Amino acid sequence: MNVFETALPGILVIEPEVFGDERGFFYESWNERAFARGTGLEVRFVQDNHSRSGRGVLRGLHYQVRRPQGKLVRVARGAVFDVAVDLRRSSPRFGRWVGIELSERNYRQMWVPPGFGHGFLVISEMAEVLYKSTDYYAPEHERCLLWNDCQVDVRWPLDGIEPLLSAKDRAGQPLAACELFE
Repeated sequence: MNVFETALPGILVIEPEVFGDERGFFYESWNERAFARGTGLEVRFVQDNHSRSGRGVLRGLHYQVRRPQGKLVRVARGAVFDVAVDLRRSSPRFGRWVGIELSERNYRQMWVPPGFGHGFLVISEMAEVLYKSTDYYAPEHERCLLWNDCQVDVRWPLDGIEPLLSAKDRAGQPLAACELFE
């Protein structure tokens, strides 16, 4: 397993060792010991989530206050542009974002620690996204940063299309109005 830092400290890209031949491939998508050794982090996951979305679907930017979640995100089918935004007021990188492509072909995973907003845009015909989380979903604590907030200015690869958003995501708040982490 290879682990790479991104432009936002704490956000990690993980590339598992993939064993492939004419039959297909095999890799460990989660190994607690290898993750701890490669990242220096000990995390406990309590919930796995799986979503399927079509091209142009944008989910996010989601986070939970008072029950923050760390997430380990990967794509089983298709490709997404995966984004994390630093929502910790005390961080020198507050309001900054990082985005990477996660796909079934590159096998990459992104570690998004608590204190960050997370979202993704489907850039293939369809994508299945799987992620592990360190706390349970708590709708009363869920918040949504507006996907196109001009202060954050995420450069989504929309290629001239209008993203497909849920009502919740359309109603996201600008950074200046969001309930945030200290």
